[in-house]
Amino acid sequence: MANHRVAQGWGSTATLYPRQGICNNSVKRHDPLPACMTNLYRLADQRARRRIVSFDRRELSRLLNLYSMRVASGEWRDYAIDFRPGMAIFSIFRHTAEQPLFAIAKVPGTSGGGYMVYNGPRKLAHGDSLEDVLRVFDRKLRLLLS
Repeated sequence: MANHRVAQGWGSTATLYPRQGICNNSVKRHDPLPACMTNLYRLADQRARRRIVSFDRRELSRLLNLYSMRVASGEWRDYAIDFRPGMAIFSIFRHTAEQPLFAIAKVPGTSGGGYMVYNGPRKLAHGDSLEDVLRVFDRKLRLLLS
């Protein structure tokens, strides 16, 4: 027992060989918990690393109001909300099977502002508030054919 230590947990014994990183479990077949738990994680560290960004109720209400007005006029037909690490995206579609016509992104802590509006890869607007970037939809947007 000089090279290893024995851990007791939940009525079962696990032998850990720290040099090799091997966990030799002598667990009963119907034991609900594994006997070897060698990885410890601080939940506060994991939450800080993930940093989930989402639209709050006021922002979502404003986005859905704009969307419903354009649906009523027949311009838009579908939307999607996507949560990625560090950003939330509200995408607007003309047809469900197509690429998004517009994407409104919330990216806090960026130099260009917390909100951006994209038309495909092209950035149409950016600003610190949602109202600032949604002004791009106040004027009639037209598709220019060249």
